[in-house]
Amino acid sequence: VMSFCSDEEYREFLRSCPEFERMLVRSGIILIKYWFSVSNEEQERRFQKRIFHPEKHWKLSPMDLQSRARWVEYSKAKDNMFAHTDIKQAPWYVVDGDDKKRARLNVITHLLSMIDYEDLTPEPIVLPPRQDEIGYVRPPMSDQTFIPEVY
Repeated sequence: VMSFCSDEEYREFLRSCPEFERMLVRSGIILIKYWFSVSNEEQERRFQKRIFHPEKHWKLSPMDLQSRARWVEYSKAKDNMFAHTDIKQAPWYVVDGDDKKRARLNVITHLLSMIDYEDLTPEPIVLPPRQDEIGYVRPPMSDQTFIPEVY
């Protein structure tokens, strides 16, 4: 979309990628591909939040702004990429990404369901009671040097 590669390089990628993925799977590699799908409304909300909250400005690059202006082109490129690379041996798993926490938890759950593993859930931690403060007096806070509270 942004001319990071030539048309021929793009076509070659679409031809080669599925074959490469099949080779990886034949070699015993577990290949699991996730696509986090975010609705137009949620993407707009995230962009607005990044614009209006200075602590989030770092998340918004000039490339993001250019990409947003080409949303339909990117969507078509994604659809074409899916059409060529969503193969039986290595399908794309689409994740509803509107709620980041739920999306991440759903991916973790799905990923763990796809791979055999030994459950290493640790024993519950028991917090011991705190020692009584009998005879202990904390030094005054005014005797300590604190960092500035910017937030």
